Amino acid sequence: MPACRIERLVPAIAVSEGAGVTVHRTIGTPALRNLDPFLMLDHFNSDDPDAYIAGFPSHPHRGFVTVTYMLNGHMLHQDSMGNRGDLRAGGAQWMKAASGIIHSEMPQQSDGLMRGFQLWINLPAREKMSDPDYQEISPEGIPMHTSAGIEVRIIAGEYQGIRGPVNDPNTQALYFDIALTKGRTFSTAVNPNMRGFVYVFEGAAALDTQTLPQHQLAIVDGGDSLTMTAPDQDARCILVMGLPLGEPIVQYGPFVMNTRAEIEIAMHDFQIGKLVQKKAQFAEK
Repeated sequence: MPACRIERLVPAIAVSEGAGVTVHRTIGTPALRNLDPFLMLDHFNSDDPDAYIAGFPSHPHRGFVTVTYMLNGHMLHQDSMGNRGDLRAGGAQWMKAASGIIHSEMPQQSDGLMRGFQLWINLPAREKMSDPDYQEISPEGIPMHTSAGIEVRIIAGEYQGIRGPVNDPNTQALYFDIALTKGRTFSTAVNPNMRGFVYVFEGAAALDTQTLPQHQLAIVDGGDSLTMTAPDQDARCILVMGLPLGEPIVQYGPFVMNTRAEIEIAMHDFQIGKLVQKKAQFAEK
């Protein structure tokens, strides 16, 4: 089977979220509503505290999973059931909202920077009303494979026999943070049934002989391997892939269900204060 190729490029769009925080979104825009099983990708990147100090006050979620990965700075978070945490640079959080969570996230600067990603992953119909859950992984809990000029932080999935700590059982998601020095090449086997993307956030990389522009998402097709180079300068990117669910997606803001009727139920539950039905289990690694 051939190697993965670029299907198309999707530019990031500046979007105001929370209490006026600007994020750069690729999945979840008019250009790309979703990339099954992925619903949204936000890249937050600022050296100006005034741009994000108001943060993301309490807001609801139902029907999907969020994965937050911090590059710089840290994120104070808490939910309506008393769970609290501080996601540090290099750490990740997998939060299964499922039947309902109301939480807040307050980004904090460290050494003049606040950078990271938030990815939304859909849940299958059978899981949408299941109990919420958390996995919070410290920076020390994310393994890294290093070879000459190549560093791969393995957040989810497996690389060179090393498995990442985040487990999304429904999509078997793969999530790598890849840093390449100039002239180096990264290669990995991938499941040809998965869909996914590459997002370059530092330097420049090339895939399928095509240069990937910074801050654009490159959708990759279903090959059985992926090879990427840093031909002219150092590069850093995320590679994310997962198994599509192939189910109807009906979304209204922070609620993602399979039918309009289920969305109306979620909205009603939120309005009457019954969105949160079970306390999320909180596990730190």
